[in-house]
Amino acid sequence: MVLLFGSFRLSAQSGYSLQQLIEAANKNNHLLAIKDYQVQEKVSKLKEDEIKKYPSPTLDGNYQYNFTLPDITIPAGALGAVSTGNGSSQLLPAQASKFSVGQKGSYNVGLNFYQPILQQFKINTGLAIDKTDIKLLQKEKEKTALQLQLAIEQLYYGTLIAQKQTEGETAKLELAKAKLYDTEGALAAGKTTKVNIAGLRADIAGQEQNLLKLSIQIQDYLGELSRLTNLSIDGLKLQEAEPDKTSLNPIDEYKSAASGNPDMEIARLNKEKALLGIKAARQSNLPDFGIVTGYYVQQGNPILPTSSPYVGISLKWNLQDLFSNKQVQNQRLFQLKQAEETMAYTKRQVDSDIDKAWRKIKQSDALILSAEKLVGYRKDALKEQLDKQAAGLDIKTTTLEIKSQLAEAEVNLYAAQLSNAIAIAELENLTGQTK
Repeated sequence: MVLLFGSFRLSAQSGYSLQQLIEAANKNNHLLAIKDYQVQEKVSKLKEDEIKKYPSPTLDGNYQYNFTLPDITIPAGALGAVSTGNGSSQLLPAQASKFSVGQKGSYNVGLNFYQPILQQFKINTGLAIDKTDIKLLQKEKEKTALQLQLAIEQLYYGTLIAQKQTEGETAKLELAKAKLYDTEGALAAGKTTKVNIAGLRADIAGQEQNLLKLSIQIQDYLGELSRLTNLSIDGLKLQEAEPDKTSLNPIDEYKSAASGNPDMEIARLNKEKALLGIKAARQSNLPDFGIVTGYYVQQGNPILPTSSPYVGISLKWNLQDLFSNKQVQNQRLFQLKQAEETMAYTKRQVDSDIDKAWRKIKQSDALILSAEKLVGYRKDALKEQLDKQAAGLDIKTTTLEIKSQLAEAEVNLYAAQLSNAIAIAELENLTGQTK
């Protein structure tokens, strides 16, 4: 069954529309800007971690000056002797020799590359976690935007209700003043007492107090709107909202659409991140195995070549990690359990909130029908009174009283219509819909 509810289209009179307020908040709100910078930060971290997949170059070098150098002395004949062919032999070396080891100034420069092999699995899992973090922050930003939008809608409609209530209280004040005027005339003719005068003056004071309270409430609402949208409160005026009938979908459709609720998405992504964390903890048991290659240049050591390329393999394995990673895996498992419980709780909470918003819409629908009926009766009563006025049978205070009753009925109708709009905004907010 399709129900009808009152949403609103905005009139063309001067002032900010609801959509303009939401757009201003999306553009100027500091919380949204913070979330945007957090997303950019995580994107930069993803790019940083992607670099770890590729060979890691290391450039190193040093220079050393030796004030003293060791000498190598080779005694005569240390290498043996050879026959000279004439019956004698020649010592090798023929005499003691002294050699300096290297030069006083020496340097070496090397360029090394290390390409991780087994760590590629963990690196890729880390990149998947980074991407999940980005999605989480994007959903948190979306959640903040939805909360901001709902807050603006509530303040917008709340301000319009308070302004409409001001009209009703003004009508009551005019009625109270008219009654006081008539009573003062009756008092001058000796037909009443000062007790009645005091009571009417108290009514006037009470209505003025109510108007003051509404004025303060409106200023508070506008002040909060100014804070959320970063618009100046001095020029912050709102466009009027007019009822417009729109169909409401069955509640099951809203519950199905609630899968797009940011809280639901955040809970799902946290579960996904926990699963990746378990995977990364298991991959941490692998040794750090990779290929090493490079090229070096040196001068000052005559024993080593002046330049040489090289290639090799590297293996590092902290065996203690085999034991500590078991506890890390347990921690990740507990995080997974938390994420699963959070998903179940969030689903139940969102469904409950949708039921509540749905009930509010149906209740406000009933109130609107009742209020429309009362407004019709009040208008009929006013027409009858105006007919009496045209026939000269009118009493001014009676006409004002009927007008006051009509104004109050219209206020109640308007409040019911806008309360309906607030409930609809809450329902749409729960399904992740934005304007």
